[in-house]
Formats: sequence, C-alpha cells, structure tokens
Amino acid sequence: MSAYLGFGTGRRKTAIARVYLQQGSGKVSINGKDADGYFVNPSELSKVYQPLDVTVGRNQYDITINVRGGGPSGQAGACRMGLARALITHDETNRSALKANGFLTRDPRMVERKKYGQRGARRKFQFSKR
Repeated sequence: MSAYLGFGTGRRKTAIARVYLQQGSGKVSINGKDADGYFVNPSELSKVYQPLDVTVGRNQYDITINVRGGGPSGQAGACRMGLARALITHDETNRSALKANGFLTRDPRMVERKKYGQRGARRKFQFSKR
C-alpha cells in the first residue's frame, strides 16, 4: 500500500471510525467491504459521501475506513466526521466548506444511562397506592 494522504478519526454516539485517504479512483471500503455492501440504507450511505460531495468529488481518493461500535446510524455519522477530518489533514483549504456544512461538529447526543430504582433511563416502575 502506498502512503496515506490524510487520516481522520470520527465519533458519533458510541461508534468510532478511523479514515485513511489515498490517491486513487474513488473506491470506498468499510471494514474490508465495499461501502454499498456495508451500509444497506441509502440515506446512511449518502451521509458517508457528503464531505466528498462538498469538497473534491468522489473519484479522486481511495478511502479505507475502520469503524466499530454503535449501530448503522452512529457508524455512518462517525464515518462522515472522520472523512471530513481526513480531508482537512490532506488539504487545509477544505476546512471552510466542511465547517459551514457542520461536518466537523461532533454530535453530542448519546443514549441516557439507566438509573437505579427505575425501569429505564426515565421510565419508573408502576406506582401502586395500595
């Protein structure tokens, strides 16, 4: 493998994605699979490609992504953020376009933890007066 042009780490919910950029023809592989085979939902797949659509286009780089944790939605968001950061490490002029579209902002929403003495995060056990 040739040297990487850029590297970025993206996080969303409990998913973490490591993204590597190489000069190439637009091939995207996620965890060893083709991106179309990994994300079956088209909206999640389009979310991954958004930073490329805003900046250089899809056919300039080969992208390798290792993602773990979370579900499909969180993983797609992590891939998007990681790809945006990788594009910035390769070419700093991409920062303004990516920042304007919100691809560099980490989404802070997480699943709320379950509290003791309750059925869930907010759900209480049924109250019985008698």
